[in-house]
Amino acid sequence: MFERFDDILTIEDLAEALKIGTTQAYKLVRSGKIRAFKEGKDWKISKTALITYVREQSRI
Repeated sequence: MFERFDDILTIEDLAEALKIGTTQAYKLVRSGKIRAFKEGKDWKISKTALITYVREQSRI
């Protein structure tokens, strides 16, 4: 799942992977629905956090 993405994603990568806009991607990380951290002014998301989010959403 998401093999073509690096282990650490940017907001733009996250938006592309989920096929959503960057505004929605920012909302997901700011709300804590997807675990992420800030490095300077940039958000970083692990691929594991993305996969966890997708699996959790699939169970609903």
